[in-house]
Amino acid sequence: MDDIVDLVRRSLAAETYTEFEDRVDAQARELERAIEAGEFDNDAFSVGLEIELYAINSEPDPPDPEPEAEEEVSEADLDDDPSGGSNAWDDSLEPAAESGGGGASLEPDSGASLDPEGGADDALESDTGASLDVEDADDTENGGDGPSLDVDPDSPLAQDETIATEDESEPAVEVAATDDDEPYMDPADWEGRLTRLPDVVFEGEANKELGLHNAEVNTEPNSFDGSGMAVQTTAVEMQTKQARQQASNQNCELVLDAMWTIPPEEGSEAYLSAHEEREGVVIAENMRQAPRYVALDNEALGHAGGEIDFSVPGYDGAFPTILFESLATSIQPHLQIPDSDAFPDYYNAAIRTLGPLLALSANSPFLPADMYDGVDGAWLCDNTHHELRIAAFEQSVNTGDRPKVRVPSDIDDVTDVVDRVVADELFAPFLREWLADGDRRGFEDEFWEFDHKRGTYWRWLRCVAGGTPVDGVASERSLRIEYRPLPTQPHVDDIVGLQALTAGLIRGLVVADHPLAELPWQEAERSFYAAAEDGLDADLSWVSTHGERTTDHSVIFDEVFRYARLGLDAQGVPEATVDEYLAPIEARYEAGATPSSWKVGRVREYLDDGQAVGDAIEAMQRDYIANSREHHTFDEWL
Repeated sequence: MDDIVDLVRRSLAAETYTEFEDRVDAQARELERAIEAGEFDNDAFSVGLEIELYAINSEPDPPDPEPEAEEEVSEADLDDDPSGGSNAWDDSLEPAAESGGGGASLEPDSGASLDPEGGADDALESDTGASLDVEDADDTENGGDGPSLDVDPDSPLAQDETIATEDESEPAVEVAATDDDEPYMDPADWEGRLTRLPDVVFEGEANKELGLHNAEVNTEPNSFDGSGMAVQTTAVEMQTKQARQQASNQNCELVLDAMWTIPPEEGSEAYLSAHEEREGVVIAENMRQAPRYVALDNEALGHAGGEIDFSVPGYDGAFPTILFESLATSIQPHLQIPDSDAFPDYYNAAIRTLGPLLALSANSPFLPADMYDGVDGAWLCDNTHHELRIAAFEQSVNTGDRPKVRVPSDIDDVTDVVDRVVADELFAPFLREWLADGDRRGFEDEFWEFDHKRGTYWRWLRCVAGGTPVDGVASERSLRIEYRPLPTQPHVDDIVGLQALTAGLIRGLVVADHPLAELPWQEAERSFYAAAEDGLDADLSWVSTHGERTTDHSVIFDEVFRYARLGLDAQGVPEATVDEYLAPIEARYEAGATPSSWKVGRVREYLDDGQAVGDAIEAMQRDYIANSREHHTFDEWL
């Protein structure tokens, strides 16, 4: 812990800011030179995916045995099933991600008691101040970070691990039968509650994230074509399955969802606020104890005056740490663009897809149930936003002079994405030699400080320079779009569908020279926040294929799906496979329902049955978890 305090204090020292910025400036100039020289051009498109999940109790912890009945348990009786993997499409500051193998269909995991899918990053109120401001001309930006803080948890402190015995039919402890053979705890008191993940869970496909309850799985990048998308599908299925099995072995369940709503035992505000102060450094107890996370927390707190406000419909509060960002989880599709000169066309088109794609995917209309004190349930259902993830992330770190999390503005030249990182407000700088020894070798070391700053350049869409090479397609010198605002979905099929829709749509708009880029940037920004607030009922703006401005949903979503199909076809994805990918998302649009609207409707039903708002939200959440186990796609719930 003292090492963390030392690193944080060094990070926030004035001399570090000066040295760090000098290095970033020099690295940025070299990066721009290399981009302009064509060193970041590649042979073909690539795709990758990040998926965030959170953990809940899958069964109550067993009661402590009577001392006289205690028996020794041998190592052979302990459940120890670590599994390894390979590095994912690395954005060089995130944890090494692992990829699972094996063929599989789009069907969700049918093993264990866990759903094959799970759910950082956040919903925004359209009136939350600076987050809605149009960016100043000098406010440079690069792609946006989703609900996670997108930094690698260096040297996190080990969590206490819960170890389960393999064979419950032969318990290590024998308890005499009694006539009070009832559960020691009412299931309603534990079922589905947020819980911390033991470190053993991360010995397989799961990677650590900001909160102790968070996990992430990442796919290796693949060529954006029929075979590459098939491999992506298999990787999502198998890695999610393995991560969930690791959690299941520890009496936890990893949930595919965008925001947890059943609080941990101590309560949501207590969990998110728990902290200690050591030598002037605030350390959040339920945050991964990575120096970079702690430094970012203290930087944000310093700008906010020691307490960070959080306000959404039905809740107004403040926290002594940024950890309330970990309320949310997201999925983040990546699309690598092979021609750097064409990058602005793809980036600017992608900005204008943010509203419609967020509207289709909305999945976080409620905070944890115990955060609504005295709120009328009917009023809450009428007024809550469909994507509270946006507000949670924006408000947790938008504490400086200029908001760091927002919709990025258009770029004119590919090197703009470099300039915008350089000009962004500096948060919690680190120097490479603090964390790594030896000479700088390779791309990652060459641009280490620049990439560190890019990792804190939180926009809902951003450019990432560099990453894992893809055989025959791309080198480590590549440029990709990181699509940050999409919430985690209930099923693997839904996640893969949104990945295909996102990559296909961006590709299709550019390959067809669609005039969507003519939509004013301000309208694209407004559409995004309208989608966060109202989901599929949002007032969206679009420019049709005929160059006409429209707010007609039938036109907008017809073109969203049509041009996604065109883009997938341009990449050689077979028509039948395209149908399989997009069908779950098209079905929800045709039904006029998203996971978020389903949640609101379910809470209304429980309120009509006479339940209090907190009980109604928890009952809804248990129904969500049950449905995610029993079905394959969200539209099957309807």
